[in-house]
Amino acid sequence: MPPLSPLSKESEPEVSDPPVEAMFPHLFTPLRVGAVTLKNRIFSSGHDTVMAHSGAVTDRLIAYHEARARGGVGLIVVQVVGVHESARYTSHVLMATDDSAIPGFRKLADRVHAHDTHVFAQLFHPGREIMESQDGSAPVALAPSAVPNERFRVMPRAMPLPLVHEVVEGYVATARRLQSAGLDGVEVVASHGYLPAQFLNPRTNVRDDEYGGGDERRLRFLREVVDGIRAAVGPAFVVGIRISGDEMSEEGLTTDEVVRACVTLAARCRMDYVSICAGTSATMAGSDHIAPSMAWPAAYTAPLAAKVKAKLDLPVLVAGRINQPQEAEQVIAGGSADACAMTRALICDPDLPVKAESGRAEEIRACIGCNQACIGHFHAGYPISCIQRPETGRELRYGTRTRAAAARRVMVVGGGPAGLKAAAVAAERGHEVTLHEASRRVGGQVLLAEQLPGRAEFGGAVTNLVGEVERAGARVITGSRVTRDVVDREAPDAVIVATGARPRDMPLEITDAMPVLDAWQVLDGASLPRGPVVVADWRADWIGLGVALLLAQRGRRVSLAINAYQPGEMLQRYVRDDMLSAAYRSKVQMIPLVRPYGADEDSVYLQHVLTGEPVIVDGVSALVLAQGHEPVDDLVTALAGYHPEVHLVGDCLSPRTVEEAVLEGLEVASLV
Repeated sequence: MPPLSPLSKESEPEVSDPPVEAMFPHLFTPLRVGAVTLKNRIFSSGHDTVMAHSGAVTDRLIAYHEARARGGVGLIVVQVVGVHESARYTSHVLMATDDSAIPGFRKLADRVHAHDTHVFAQLFHPGREIMESQDGSAPVALAPSAVPNERFRVMPRAMPLPLVHEVVEGYVATARRLQSAGLDGVEVVASHGYLPAQFLNPRTNVRDDEYGGGDERRLRFLREVVDGIRAAVGPAFVVGIRISGDEMSEEGLTTDEVVRACVTLAARCRMDYVSICAGTSATMAGSDHIAPSMAWPAAYTAPLAAKVKAKLDLPVLVAGRINQPQEAEQVIAGGSADACAMTRALICDPDLPVKAESGRAEEIRACIGCNQACIGHFHAGYPISCIQRPETGRELRYGTRTRAAAARRVMVVGGGPAGLKAAAVAAERGHEVTLHEASRRVGGQVLLAEQLPGRAEFGGAVTNLVGEVERAGARVITGSRVTRDVVDREAPDAVIVATGARPRDMPLEITDAMPVLDAWQVLDGASLPRGPVVVADWRADWIGLGVALLLAQRGRRVSLAINAYQPGEMLQRYVRDDMLSAAYRSKVQMIPLVRPYGADEDSVYLQHVLTGEPVIVDGVSALVLAQGHEPVDDLVTALAGYHPEVHLVGDCLSPRTVEEAVLEGLEVASLV
């Protein structure tokens, strides 16, 4: 019997799915938080969307959150809202420092409430954690003390007492406005090394007045904020705090310090819950926990929440790499927390709660922790999205799949991410879709990416896309190479070409004595001679760095020659940090700012990209090239001027990443 393709299924006896109560007996039970009752234990934690405009709520932001409310989430915590003019840590932060903010938040609350979902907002001041300027000039950053930030290289100004009091009142006034806008509660952000955490931390608060000099006085700022809010909003409005259970940094708050602070606050302040996360914005290593990559295990922050929960008689929420409902169920069932943030999971699939609750957990599009289009977009200043689900962040345009006016016969050529997305969307719209894949498996370059160290989860992108194709009813034929004759014989109404790319063939001065392979060949299992290896990396993404790490972990001495300032320069910074940490531990030698130009029997010749001077690596047994890709567009040339409707998507149009491939698959299939 021939091997099954990923889209094939053997006949199996039908087995009834267990009832949802048996699968998730804790996750879909109500939770009382202060004066409100959440319908389930899944929430979307506060995260910047880059969808605010001039500090105000927009229709795009409302549509984004409404999609998650419609998908069944119990609670949405809206991104940080600045409480003082000095809180503008990015150019796209939400603000509520005057009453003009109220109508936008009221509209947002009304749209979320329509789906029986509660909505809180985060109250925020970054202190010294200023990421960017409003106009190119560096702002004056404020902090309890003039202790510099390592990550952003900011030296703050110590806040004088009148300004401390003014900022405290800013928290109170902002909470009052959000209450009048119809929100259900507020969450004071004391996490990730932001201003309240800076006051708590004895390493960043060296004041000698009433706001520093001991645990009690360092806690005073946060206590005054919480007490002031409660006095202003009354008992029916939820007031909570978010705090890092451990800032995961040498100078950061420790778990013991955080637990003590939470216990004291809970005893003295009328707050309703504590939300636990990890990390700090202040350092590179600490910031990696703000949105941990796939290098970190699922729910790894749960033990931090458990330590806080053991000391409090309040609901404790937790965030940190909880991507699947079964993971959240285990956290809650084990008593570590009362509710779980599944924020990136909801970015990837806003319908996750309703799918899990209705017994369709296998349909959930699982987040793979790549960080590319969610927090990666945020860091680049663009509205967030998802490489697997480009509809996210584009709800106003693609939030509802429209049926085609007339069904057509659509041929998709190529089963990588672009072709799979195009086939799924076209079939969902009512077209008769056939996808042809030349190899025996669909997946394209994702099948290579998942073989790299720490990248196995990336293969989930194909699993998820295959599920979309199956449910949409598109036909998939593997081992089918399409030529103009095949197109002529099938006579489709539209052809979507998604034939991908191949490793770029670049001219180098190389003797036959030096084995030269490309990254794809290494991942396909090609053998290398014993001895040191040079990996020449042009794009500075996951390929060159990943192959270098793979070879180093196999015991090779590896030199990674990068045409960039650092390896992984094109990657989202938290992903890059995790891969760089592994590479340094594996003793990969980094050679930045070089390009390859030749090799002989045992030497690789590089050229410095700034000076043009030679850089020679001797004693080398093989050269591995990660020099980018070139499009495979032969079919496009063959069909030129022949077929009336040919569309190109993904790498055959221009080699880039999975994100662009899936987005173009969506865009084209929405039009055919």
